[in-house]
Amino acid sequence: METPVLFTPTLPTFFTMFLLIYLFARFVLFRSWGPKHRPEASSCVISLAHSTPAVFMAIHALIHSQTTSIFASHNTAFENTVLEYSIAYFLVDLLHYLLFFPTEVLFILHHLATLYVFLTCRYVVHHGAYAIIVLLFLAEITSGCQNVWTLASFRRDDSASAAKLYDFLSPRFYAFYTVFRAVLGPLFMFKMGLFYASGAAGEEVPTWAWLSWMVVIVIAICVSILWVLSHWKDWYRDKVQKKER
Repeated sequence: METPVLFTPTLPTFFTMFLLIYLFARFVLFRSWGPKHRPEASSCVISLAHSTPAVFMAIHALIHSQTTSIFASHNTAFENTVLEYSIAYFLVDLLHYLLFFPTEVLFILHHLATLYVFLTCRYVVHHGAYAIIVLLFLAEITSGCQNVWTLASFRRDDSASAAKLYDFLSPRFYAFYTVFRAVLGPLFMFKMGLFYASGAAGEEVPTWAWLSWMVVIVIAICVSILWVLSHWKDWYRDKVQKKER
């Protein structure tokens, strides 16, 4: 019988890596930026360092999953590595928000809820990582574009090129985000919910685990949909106003 591993060297290694990237961005890469945007820009850099590798790691993990009951299958070693990589990122970014933006309650709650899902899947349940990693892929595939868009938004008042990049990216990023976060995400969430509600997971994924995961996932997807709808609305309003001038 396999002994569950509660702590592995990869988690502190990943944590240290993200922390060093954050410090490099804050004190070297963005040292000339003002205090308003420097912490946020540093957060964008570690998000970029997380998102693209996480997408490719997720693809590798999903392609090499060979189990039939994938939503309740035992986590593979590589799936655990993917979870640990993301846990490390969210821990560092959570510290960032707690230190510099403690009033950003929504982001803090998002990170805590995400960490709850990843940590329980990795260290408590030891099953169900496949579904979590699919959702990770659907979320992180948009993050690269989102972080470039966010960085451009910080500089658009000071730089014509940043403003041009922001205007160029906005509708394309919103469309990209809509497809993955507001269409494919809910569809997969529905499929995942049906599987667990049917009892097909048996005792592999306890009821308390999948129910709490689904609550977090439903709320996260609803917030994402509201977020992108709000930005579509702002973009359309700005476009109309520019035509009227």
